[in-house]
Amino acid sequence: MKDLRIGNGYDVHALADGLPMFLGGVQIPSGRGFVAHSDGDVAIHALCDGLLGALALGDIGKHFPDSDPRYKGIDSKRLLEQVMNLVRAEGWTVGNVDITIALQAPKLAPHIPAMRQTLAAILGVEPAQVSVKATTTERLGFVGREEGCEVWATVLYRPFEEII
Repeated sequence: MKDLRIGNGYDVHALADGLPMFLGGVQIPSGRGFVAHSDGDVAIHALCDGLLGALALGDIGKHFPDSDPRYKGIDSKRLLEQVMNLVRAEGWTVGNVDITIALQAPKLAPHIPAMRQTLAAILGVEPAQVSVKATTTERLGFVGREEGCEVWATVLYRPFEEII
């Protein structure tokens, strides 16, 4: 029998005026968005890193390099779907995920239910297995100065044979 696996992911993106903001697969109304090769969904990127890391499969940059034009502007939900295909091929399923988003503005609380629903559908789990939390940094550091966003994601896997 396989053991449980735990993975941690972290990502950060700079903010810039005039770009769309995507977090957790949801477009957030804002006059600013994330500078990135893809759509910049820093929450999904951290989640992908946690999912890949728990299985020692590298990181998001290994699988979807920003030097590859195929990923220019790509919807990060598509990246997460591809990561989940790798996870299932390895014989694992998600037990739960816990995501913390540090962003000074805009307020994310109204968007968290949609993020949980969106991510759960892609992960193949119930929304109760997906935690998304948002915090500010009390105006400290680059997040507090509204220069960027950082996200931490923790993932727990269960092997398929434990699912009834």
